[in-house]
Amino acid sequence: MAQIITFLGKGGVGRTTIAIATAKKLAAMGAKVLLIGQEPLPTFNLILKESVSAEPKEISPNLEAVSVQSTLLLEQAWEQVKDLEAQYLRSPTLKNVYGQELSVLPGMDQALALNALREYHDSGKYDVIVYDGSGDLTTLKMLGIPETLSWYIRRFRQVFIDSDLGKAISPFIQPVTSAIFNSSGDWLGSNFGQQPTNQAQNMLDQGKSALANPQRFVAYLVTTGDESATATAKYLWGSAQQIGLTVGGVLLNQAAEVDPEFSPLTVTNLPQQSGDDWESLISALPDLRVVPDVPKPLTIDISGRQIKVFLPSFDKSQVKLTQYGPEITIEAGDQRRNIALPPQLSGQSVKGAKFQDGYLIISL
Repeated sequence: MAQIITFLGKGGVGRTTIAIATAKKLAAMGAKVLLIGQEPLPTFNLILKESVSAEPKEISPNLEAVSVQSTLLLEQAWEQVKDLEAQYLRSPTLKNVYGQELSVLPGMDQALALNALREYHDSGKYDVIVYDGSGDLTTLKMLGIPETLSWYIRRFRQVFIDSDLGKAISPFIQPVTSAIFNSSGDWLGSNFGQQPTNQAQNMLDQGKSALANPQRFVAYLVTTGDESATATAKYLWGSAQQIGLTVGGVLLNQAAEVDPEFSPLTVTNLPQQSGDDWESLISALPDLRVVPDVPKPLTIDISGRQIKVFLPSFDKSQVKLTQYGPEITIEAGDQRRNIALPPQLSGQSVKGAKFQDGYLIISL
């Protein structure tokens, strides 16, 4: 099972260069590596000095590279949608709409890139996938898609079931769907909508599980001595915790001084890469597959009735805490996280919250 490594930081701090150096280092160590570039600009190919396309290309022993192209991914995804429709509908309606006609809507490219990342991960061909995305909040929102979609499915399915409309049409759903779909069964109550959504829900659960495991998915902050770059890296550090993504350390480019507020992360000073000389940078990089002991984004102490959320770089004024039913919602860093209480704490209300050593500590 592949481990995914990505990088967060302000544009211009050297994320792409470090991603390429990481891929080269791990491949030289014997790992089978896939380097994925997502940015539509030609920077990736220029730094790599290779013409990389939408199909993985071997550029050195143990190292392949691929460029994510949204239009091609949309064509492939549309064919999957049509196959799914044909599986469930007796008379498919989308067969005359072609993927080559579709345009990429805002935000769709991120979902397509995430699905491509999942498919490469599930292929079993690679030990490590080095993902060079935009490295900002857009990347974090992309990686948070499994949790977000899972919440929408979970909440709105139940909202429909409990609604007057859902109750009114429930006697008619089974015979109608049996006539239209090539299937039968209970389409309301415990099984409503499960047949067409089970596969998607399982996929989302797998994505959430992978993101929460630093041995499978880890990010590293990249910054320079520039004050703006440092502030951006700290902000992204806190924001990454909102989607449950482990940040394994700081890569300080161009051998600058680092803000002590990155503690307890390990800081690695890196020399500036120059021309075709990659050796000095590759030698200075640690083995990023080995994740150090860093604070977990979320811990739940059932016996102590406490939830600890690691939110470095934020303070009390930047965080909003609310509770609706069995879930606690935390807003911070333009991110919203819904925490489902475990069965042992279900029904408990928030009694208090405080900030301490970078943690939001919630008492139930």
